[in-house]
Amino acid sequence: MQLRVFPENLLEWLALRLNLVPLPLLHAQVLPVVSRAVLEATDRGIFEAIAQGHTTAQAVAEACQLHVQATTQLLGVLTSVKYLRFQKGHYSLTRMTRKWVLRESKDTVRDLAVYNNRVVWPWLERMGKYLETGEGLQYHEHLNAEEWALYQKAMHGGAISEAGEFARKVPLPKNATHMLDIGGAHGLHSVALCRKYPRLRSVILDLPGAVAQAAPLLAAQGMGERVQHQVGNILTTELGESTYDLVLMSSVAHHLTEAQNREVTQKVARALRPGGVFIINEFLRPDPAAKPELVGSSTDLFFGLTSTSGNWSIEEIHDWYRAAGLKPYEVLGYQAIPGRYQVVGKK
Repeated sequence: MQLRVFPENLLEWLALRLNLVPLPLLHAQVLPVVSRAVLEATDRGIFEAIAQGHTTAQAVAEACQLHVQATTQLLGVLTSVKYLRFQKGHYSLTRMTRKWVLRESKDTVRDLAVYNNRVVWPWLERMGKYLETGEGLQYHEHLNAEEWALYQKAMHGGAISEAGEFARKVPLPKNATHMLDIGGAHGLHSVALCRKYPRLRSVILDLPGAVAQAAPLLAAQGMGERVQHQVGNILTTELGESTYDLVLMSSVAHHLTEAQNREVTQKVARALRPGGVFIINEFLRPDPAAKPELVGSSTDLFFGLTSTSGNWSIEEIHDWYRAAGLKPYEVLGYQAIPGRYQVVGKK
């Protein structure tokens, strides 16, 4: 996936072709404002206010307790990037906004936007320091109870669009009954798979702070004893031997070093039953010999800044598998989230 500027008329097309448009000015001045405008609008309930019938700038400002002129400016930005439509003084939501941003939508990513606005945005100020030192923030070590709650809701929101596709594509071994979900606190992947396969049960292994805040999210799924939390740390918790048919580690590998990922893979390999599979579910580091793409490159930088390592490549993950006696099996991409993959190893 790439981020591009599309001309709206012939003169703009010609200006772009002749390199007359200062695109770095767009990236440096315009895009940061757009990003923060979307985050603040989501956090302040502006889209809900419009959905509830407050369709003028004055009405939105009053409903959200905001300044009228500033709100008008914000609504202009949101309209320009297709979150809103504007006609005869009134604003309405686009189909994209109704599906992906409104609180009541089953597909909403609202909580991820709120988390990014309140917690993540200040982290980006550390970019310069990261570039000098290569040392990430290690944010799990610094989250307070409120931030853990926001984080778990955000991870839940981020997983909504991929959990169903994960369950459809996962190469689950025949007659599988036991699954381990490493770091899957909200449980969406486990729940989706267990709903598809009635004989399957899943244990979600996660840190104490994650389990404490994600327990209500899992309970709301109504899966009872079939999907349960276990407090632990994959680096120190023993997994046993020949216990699981499927082990999923989703969005965890970028929190671990090379040595730690190798250690975890060895541990998982021992815990798998014959024919079992290990899935590392991640954004992937782009092939350095290929053309960089937006999602893989930006998440690689972001995870390096905020966590331990950044993304890993397919070949690096396959090397962990081989060293642990697992066979690299499949690499399955997501249609809903370009740049994200299931990297499958088989025992």
